[in-house]
Amino acid sequence: MFANLLQLISRRPRSGDYDLAFVAEVRVAETREPRSRRCERLLAVCWALIGFKSGAVWWLIHAYQVPINPWWIIAPTVGAAGICTGLYVWRR
Repeated sequence: MFANLLQLISRRPRSGDYDLAFVAEVRVAETREPRSRRCERLLAVCWALIGFKSGAVWWLIHAYQVPINPWWIIAPTVGAAGICTGLYVWRR
């Protein structure tokens, strides 16, 4: 930044090899992080808890005749869990 500012102030012509000083290409080997068994077990336990919660909510809403559709509670939970699981499965 300052080199360009000084060049602008002094009005010196640019040298021909100015662009060669920069890196032309960088290659990075794409390695995937190994899967964590602990994290996968945690995801499975969380999905089991979500299933239990969904069943309990469904039963409670019908047992106590609450005037709402149980999917208003179940769908956001399953959707957020699906996003979290998808981020884990399709991570780089």
